[in-house]
Amino acid sequence: MDRMATLPRCVMVTGPSGAGRSTAIRVLEDLGFEAIDNLPLSLLPRLLEGPGHGRPMALGIDARNREFSASGLIEVIDGFSRTYGRPLDLLYLDCREDVLIRRFSETRRRHPMAPAESPAEGIAREFDLLVPIRARADILIDTSELTPHDLRAEVERWFAVDAGRGLAVSVNSFSYKRGLPRGIDMVFDCRFLANPYWDEALRGLDGTDARVQSYVAGDPRYEAFFGKVRELTEMLLPAYSEEGKAHLSIGFGCTGGQHRSVTLAENLSKALADAGWQVSIRHRELERRQVKTPPSAEATADQGAGETGGSPA
Repeated sequence: MDRMATLPRCVMVTGPSGAGRSTAIRVLEDLGFEAIDNLPLSLLPRLLEGPGHGRPMALGIDARNREFSASGLIEVIDGFSRTYGRPLDLLYLDCREDVLIRRFSETRRRHPMAPAESPAEGIAREFDLLVPIRARADILIDTSELTPHDLRAEVERWFAVDAGRGLAVSVNSFSYKRGLPRGIDMVFDCRFLANPYWDEALRGLDGTDARVQSYVAGDPRYEAFFGKVRELTEMLLPAYSEEGKAHLSIGFGCTGGQHRSVTLAENLSKALADAGWQVSIRHRELERRQVKTPPSAEATADQGAGETGGSPA
């Protein structure tokens, strides 16, 4: 068979240091891509000319590489299209300068392009170097306001289908105090339901606990509400799939993102999974309280944002 016909999809991942490139590479690897990070440009043709294996490839390109140049990378991208008759997708992880400076400051790492100078000088140099690459990006993800979990969800949104997983559905719980999560397609407000926060025995628990779920489901309005949400979702998913939509994100919000929204997200996720859909679930506020993410030069979790604290959940 013709090598051109069997060549898998190739995604090249790059961006400024600290913007999340390595995190994105790991997510793509989890999605079934063969991931190769820090690949010298001169080795790319030999890699592609090797025997085909059918798996999509994710290639991390670092501006620190001694072979790196903007013109060289653009030449590789254009040459790939001419040789194989299909584009080499360029995923660019971007980030604001002030956020990158903060990330390097928090981790006390030297910037690779200014080892003896301030991180700000290295960041400025790298930005200048990457200007033409950024302009050529097929997919650009700005990680300035993203936690590592947000970045994972964003990469999955673009690439889960290419790993052969069909329509990807994510169900989210969140607190309205911190605003809607990024990229939500369908949002349901469940603040009208009975609130377990006011029961002292349940206040410290969350919606993953059966006792909290039972309390929320005990509201006489719950059954009709959940039934209609489930019916609407199950009606729309096949239609979105037929239209070629890669990802559908559903959100449930309540006051603190701890009890009611988590309960609804858990129950809808289970219902959709039982119906055969590929479902992932994320509880934004629970992650912020329970998962202590260490500072990273790639993607640093938000610091100091409001928690559920003593407010109703």
